[in-house]
Amino acid sequence: MELISQIFGGVFAFGPIAAMIGASILGVFIGALPGLNPVMAIALLLPLTYSMEPLVALGMVAGIYNGSMYGGAIPAILLRIPGTPAAIATTFDGFPMAQRGEASRALKIACWSSAIGGTASAIALMTIGPVLARATLYFGPAEYFWVAMFGMASIGVMVGKDAVKGLMAAAFGLLLGTVGLDQLSGTPRFTFGEVWLLSGLDLIVILVGLYALPPVIALAEDRDLKGLSASALKLESVKVPWGEVRSMVPTWLRSSLIGISVGILPGAGGNIAAFLSYNAAKSTSDDPESFGKGNPLGVAAAECGNNADNAASMIPALTLGIPGNVIAALVLGALMIHGLQPGPQLFHQNPGLVGGFMVQMLLTSLLILAVGGAAATRIFAQVQRLPGVMLVPMILVLMAVGVYVINGRVIDLWVMFAAGIAGYVLEKLDVPLAPIVLGLILGPMAEQSVRRALLISRGDPTELFTRPLSAVIALATIGLIVWPMLRAWKRRRA
Repeated sequence: MELISQIFGGVFAFGPIAAMIGASILGVFIGALPGLNPVMAIALLLPLTYSMEPLVALGMVAGIYNGSMYGGAIPAILLRIPGTPAAIATTFDGFPMAQRGEASRALKIACWSSAIGGTASAIALMTIGPVLARATLYFGPAEYFWVAMFGMASIGVMVGKDAVKGLMAAAFGLLLGTVGLDQLSGTPRFTFGEVWLLSGLDLIVILVGLYALPPVIALAEDRDLKGLSASALKLESVKVPWGEVRSMVPTWLRSSLIGISVGILPGAGGNIAAFLSYNAAKSTSDDPESFGKGNPLGVAAAECGNNADNAASMIPALTLGIPGNVIAALVLGALMIHGLQPGPQLFHQNPGLVGGFMVQMLLTSLLILAVGGAAATRIFAQVQRLPGVMLVPMILVLMAVGVYVINGRVIDLWVMFAAGIAGYVLEKLDVPLAPIVLGLILGPMAEQSVRRALLISRGDPTELFTRPLSAVIALATIGLIVWPMLRAWKRRRA
């Protein structure tokens, strides 16, 4: 009871409540504007959270995450332009509904579906997370090493089209993680005599560069000078009949389960959850031919599925330190800013904070119903009238100020821009960025764990394979790397 009182006392304080409400509104705004995305928004937000209380900072992350996932449905339905990658499947039936004059109805269905999927996902996080955390009490240095390797391998293989490129990106992140003082011996590595590199590359600076700058460059390339006309965004308030709502319940339940399952898998993401949920709804429908022509169940399945991925992706992130998607990786960065080490010990050392964040994911999912109401949706739809070129200097200034205030060093701005240019080039080459971030986060953990395991075993490498848990995780990691390569070799031979 004391822990529950601590959790709810922290979450329902004025600061966290205001942060969740304000961030949810901002999240819908960001999702509604094509070209912006929650990853970029959270990356820009992280430098500003240094001076905040942890629950205030995490409440803002939760609000932007859940709000933007719904906000992406607004341009997807109105313009067939997905505001976020996860809203691609929403365009299939949402835009045909808008063409029939049912845009408000489609947006209302998307709002309810997003809230239901997000709520189911948060409940899964609150129930599965603590159980998994208790299981990790049996982990030693060898297990931690293989967990880190499994996380990097899974992200490297599952994200992007080419497993080899993903693994190369993870290796590059590992290299970046070695910069600075060796934490066990105190020896400088790859510092080139520069004092500012002794503490290593700042994770937040790299994150802002990799994820915030490439979309800004893309906005500048589009050279949008006009925006949209007011007549194209005229919406009317409608009511969805109770009978139609009741008919969507099976779709919501099925899509929630699919989204949660996908969220737990590292590297999958909300876009995969949305597609799987949409396909499941279509295959179980009595009228599959109507999908793609304006079937409301298509909108409900896609939006429920992609939002059910949200909190579920935090389950491996909080319990094992393996983020389920890029935003979960940014949440790990937010925790590290406040001196908290993600992984198995987080639940035992900071149960009040972790429990508070879980409740915030639940509350911000429910806030979608208030923020995404008919009037609010009409207001947020108007942000699409802003010319894209107006956003470029505004975002660049926010990036520069946010990065500079971290350490007060001009060199961090150059590191940010270098990371941004690298991220832009890598995206053009179809090299995923998430493995780089994960290598930077999990690399030091893997290195320290393997060296501790070897110290304990007095240099015997079999210690990494002979323990039952470490052997299972090692086999899973090796299989994860070898299987896609074997499959690609078989395709080449065929």
